Amino acid sequence: MTGFERLWAGWRSEYIERIVAEPAGKGCLFEGLAVMDDDEAMILERAEHSFTVMNAYPYASGHVMAVPTRHVATLAALTPDEAAALMHATQRATAAIDAVYQPEGINVGVNIGRAGGAGVPGHVHVHALPRWNGDTNFMTAVAETRVLPESLRHSYEKLRLSWPG
Repeated sequence: MTGFERLWAGWRSEYIERIVAEPAGKGCLFEGLAVMDDDEAMILERAEHSFTVMNAYPYASGHVMAVPTRHVATLAALTPDEAAALMHATQRATAAIDAVYQPEGINVGVNIGRAGGAGVPGHVHVHALPRWNGDTNFMTAVAETRVLPESLRHSYEKLRLSWPG
């Protein structure tokens, strides 16, 4: 194995140790994040039925997730108020992403269930991330690796300062 086959992302190990390595019976990742301090969990906004948090495994700088507060696996299982809150959180996230990154486009998506690509299949959430023409490069195509120009903490600080409202 050569040095070219590895990329260092040291900030991820701290995240895994603190948040992802959940003790059995303590709930899912999002339930754990919801009870943490906003700055520690990198929560950008809390509302009655939702919160918005940085994605710890981003596809691009500024990748956030809007999450219903209640643990529910599908969009269909949300109450009308929860669904409206989730969409409102997504709207606010895209406004902040646009203000901070001035992208050429924004991806918004929901992965439902493990087969649908959900990393947390039991708790539905909406991804929002900035995109630019030609932003997919050889690292993504060949090595399934993302190259980010700034740290997760830096992205959080920039978005938090530009959050609507």
